[in-house]
Formats: sequence, structure tokens, C-alpha cells
Amino acid sequence: MEKRFLLVDAQVLPEVFLQVLHAKELLAAGRAKSISAAVREAGVSRSAFYKYKDSIFEADGAGDVITVTATLLDETGALHSLLEEMYRAGASVVTINQSMPESGTARVAVALRTDKLRLPLDQLLARLRGQRTVVDIRRSAPQG
Repeated sequence: MEKRFLLVDAQVLPEVFLQVLHAKELLAAGRAKSISAAVREAGVSRSAFYKYKDSIFEADGAGDVITVTATLLDETGALHSLLEEMYRAGASVVTINQSMPESGTARVAVALRTDKLRLPLDQLLARLRGQRTVVDIRRSAPQG
């Protein structure tokens, strides 16, 4: 049978699903050191946790993910400056992949979650282009 995914308002779900999600969040954040501690704090049984843990995921905050590819001068602090500007704009970095410097420049691809940007994406890209150590900036289409 093919898996089907539904987006459902949490208010209509049985409490057990929310408890399992809470236990997973406790574990992911390190606020619970074991599954036993997480299920105890979330108020759910271990059997319910194991039954549903691989089927329940938080949908909020996923946002669009874009990839910004930059060519940077091979100078100390170039990547830091790029990431700092992204942070100030409210972007959340998902992944960073940087090539080895070659001929005085290095390419870096930064996947960003854009749901909490405090300014339009085009304005962020313009700010990045304006940095002294940025040679080129390009972006991909949203990933989801």
C-alpha cells in the first residue's frame, strides 16, 4: 500500500498524537535524555510512542528552502560575513557546502529556510551582492 500524507489541524487529532510529537521534541532538543524520560514528561505510554513516532511530524515552520550559491574571494572572514548578513535578515541556514579555493575564489552553496525572513529575498540578495568579498550570487527555485 502506498503511503499517503495528510496535513491535519492538530486541534482535531487525538491527544496521543500531540503527546508523541511533544516527546519527540523533548528528545530532539536534548531536554529529555532518554525515551523513558520523554514519554513520562509528555504523558504518553512507551508503546504509543513507538507505534506513532515514525508517522508524526511537525509541519509548521518548514517554509521554503532556497539555495544561494556565492562565489567569494578567498579572504579570511568572507564566509562569516555572508552568513552574518543572512542571519541578520532572519534566514535560517539548513546546510553549507564550500569548495576548496581556486584562483583566489571559492564557491559556497547555502541552503536557507526563508519563512522568517524580515525583508524580501531580492533585497537580501542585493545586500549580499554588495559585500566586498562577494564576486557573484545566484539562487535556486524554492525546494518545498
